[in-house]
Amino acid sequence: MAAVRHARGFGRVAVLALCCLLAADEDASARRSHRLKAKPAPAQVNEFTGKPNPPGPIRFPDTRFEPVAFSEIDGWAADDHAAAYGAFLASCRAVVGSAKTSRDTRPVYPALVEICRKARTAGTLTGEPARKFFEENFRALRVGKIDDPNGFLTGYYEPIVDGSRTMTDDFKVPLYGRPHDLVHMGRKRKAESFPNTGRVVRRIARGKYVPYFDRAAIEDGALATRNLEICYLKDANDLLFIQIQGSARVRLTDGSLLRVNYDAHNGHPYTPVGRILIERNIIAREDMSMDRIRKWMAENPDGGKELRRQNKSYVFFRNTGLPESEEARGAQGVPLTSGRSIAVDRALHVYGTPFFIAGDLPIASETSNTKFRRLMIAQDTGSAIVGPARADIYFGAGDEAGKVAGRIKNPAQFVMLMPNALDPIEAGRKMPLPAPRPATAAKAQREAPQAEAVPPDKQAVPLPRARPKS
Repeated sequence: MAAVRHARGFGRVAVLALCCLLAADEDASARRSHRLKAKPAPAQVNEFTGKPNPPGPIRFPDTRFEPVAFSEIDGWAADDHAAAYGAFLASCRAVVGSAKTSRDTRPVYPALVEICRKARTAGTLTGEPARKFFEENFRALRVGKIDDPNGFLTGYYEPIVDGSRTMTDDFKVPLYGRPHDLVHMGRKRKAESFPNTGRVVRRIARGKYVPYFDRAAIEDGALATRNLEICYLKDANDLLFIQIQGSARVRLTDGSLLRVNYDAHNGHPYTPVGRILIERNIIAREDMSMDRIRKWMAENPDGGKELRRQNKSYVFFRNTGLPESEEARGAQGVPLTSGRSIAVDRALHVYGTPFFIAGDLPIASETSNTKFRRLMIAQDTGSAIVGPARADIYFGAGDEAGKVAGRIKNPAQFVMLMPNALDPIEAGRKMPLPAPRPATAAKAQREAPQAEAVPPDKQAVPLPRARPKS
């Protein structure tokens, strides 16, 4: 809901074979008598040095990988690699910054740390140097589901709406912060935003939990006396679309600008209202867009209310304090870059991973005739963004960005840039050789007396066994 969001040494294969793990020797103290109290192992600081540890394979279910040379990627040479490098550098600040504390065991992460350290040392790159940086540090892999060569794209943006800090006759729809009784069962640190997946419940007593209020209950006032209101909006439909996008800029009546972003959700599944309109034959699939949904809901207030409540999911926000000049921040915690940032499936992909995406999109008009060939950086996620070749493109803030984002629902080809350290050939070169044989064993073998060969006519012939006595 944060966005509700090459080919040397390769054969043409779909499975990547990578390095094996080396097992550490077991500490001799572990074999001591059970009556002796074992000393606790010293705490380890998981600081990545840039080498994959463990150097295991990338494991995506039902996914195929096809190595491809950069020269064979349609649109690669013509792209603005400097713009992509700028977005990548923003991600690198977060990637390197979390290297000492991250517990991400996926092989891409530590390999990406090394590349990000190179990028931060190199600083700003433009034109040809930026392109060479990506080509020299990554291998290109076409990625997609086993049964489909194409991935799928949608778009998102940051809405700009009017609001008030207090309830008035015009502004009656509350935009809520996170309730205190909202609990994410898999979350450990209280200060962080809720993950957009996992079990979320309402605490009613110590150790007792129930499902949280759904959208209908909240719209009917279930949280009305909690003092959770960040601000008030004019239209409940505006709130719905802010919740779908995951962030907003609210122009307040006192002239100030309030920046809000996703903070938590109520644990109920997200239901796309556009899908319901298609299933009810109200809007044809080929005509579906965010503008069409808005228009229908505005013209049918009662139907719009009922439609909203079909989506039981409800999002809570926090005040980010961001200035007007800064873009919204994605789930990685870095400012998004319009046209370069994407939301991806966080369960599969690591933030900061570059993807080259190619498709024909309805950007210039409602017809899908804009050739989109662009290097993007994974910086956000969303509960509706699921799969190895699935992305949500960030288009910026405001109505125009919203119109474009609302039209995107197109197939596209995905090329994932995999760090060189995970290339089987490169990794093989760095694999340590087996330990040499012990010197004592080798010396003993050299000094052992060698048996002299005995000619066949001199060899002993075994005597026949005596017959047993009768």
